[in-house]
Amino acid sequence: MDKKRKVIIIGSAWPLRGGLAAFNERIAQQYLKRGDEVSVYTFSLQYPGFLFPGKTQYSSEPAPEDLDIKITVNTVNPLSWVKTGYEIRKQNPDLVIIKFWIPFVAPALGTIARIIRKNKHTKVISIIDNIVPHEKRPGDKMLASYWVKSVDGFITMSKAVLTDLDFFNKEKPKKFCPHPLYDHYGKIINKVAAKKALGLDVNTNYLLFFGFIRDYKGLDILLKAIDHQYFRVNNIKLLVAGEFYSNSKPYFELIEKHRLADMVIMSNDFIPDSKVANYFNAADVVVQPYKDATQSGVTQIAYHFEKPIITTNVGGLAEIVPDNEAGFVTAPDVTEIQQAILRFYQENKSREFEANVKKLKLRYSWDNMLKAIDEVMEIVDIKQNKVKTYDHTQ
Repeated sequence: MDKKRKVIIIGSAWPLRGGLAAFNERIAQQYLKRGDEVSVYTFSLQYPGFLFPGKTQYSSEPAPEDLDIKITVNTVNPLSWVKTGYEIRKQNPDLVIIKFWIPFVAPALGTIARIIRKNKHTKVISIIDNIVPHEKRPGDKMLASYWVKSVDGFITMSKAVLTDLDFFNKEKPKKFCPHPLYDHYGKIINKVAAKKALGLDVNTNYLLFFGFIRDYKGLDILLKAIDHQYFRVNNIKLLVAGEFYSNSKPYFELIEKHRLADMVIMSNDFIPDSKVANYFNAADVVVQPYKDATQSGVTQIAYHFEKPIITTNVGGLAEIVPDNEAGFVTAPDVTEIQQAILRFYQENKSREFEANVKKLKLRYSWDNMLKAIDEVMEIVDIKQNKVKTYDHTQ
């Protein structure tokens, strides 16, 4: 077995909120569990206020007690990039992991990574959410290229992103590893208790749309899809749990146009970690009507709570949800999504799908992610003529 390593995670973490912070904190905890020395460097400023679409960037939850989190990186202050880079370089860590999700952060994180790598010891591995963003802006490809040149290797959580990386670099090692389960949001409880905790009618059946609301996530498609008499007669409603990161007006106009006010429960504040479990436990099925995607952490929250998923055949979503096994996979189309929801209820698929999800969720462990990172590190060493074996399995 290899000796204990010094691991540093750079990216979103407490006091910031959201899926990026949840991911970085959870992977740091997995390295701690494995016996490594771990610290996290996060942002003192992640986005300037005018670029942030939500209400606040900051968490209302307490800091994780088990993590050493340093708040240093200001994405618009190059002095903080240099200072952080040299501070980490001096520590000579064995591994630095940086999550990349948007070209805006490439200058800051890329500069830090380049400074660190000059110590000729630290391996910098990037876990890539998207290398080509869903909402494109001028300069994205140039910034993405800068990022790709800044690190030693890559983990992607969808095969589509693995392919996208070839446009920027075909030589650096990269590996696909599915997004692990978000297993830290609480326990599975019965639906009645969860509905009561949310103040919902216990006799109503709920579809769940969860997460930040952006136009590419297709909530408009889902709102149109639930405009069907079957859902009204059978007391099936849509629970929308997430903060608007795009203009909310068109969605409320759709609700009015299709007379859905009594069929849609809009919970549009940010959902704190302590409340996430209730939303998933209350739902029959999670619906992801995305028009564009790579992978989704929402899928892995649903799997943790053993919920079936109705999703679309875009990006890597269908890689994780086997059609007619853990849910249904459709085109991002109103009629197809409507038919999938109807089929789920009319054919009583809930019990069958939930049983299958219980088996499938075992594939998505955090140890698998750490193993994939070890494999990429080993390829980097081979390319640099420094052959090592990174094996922490017991």
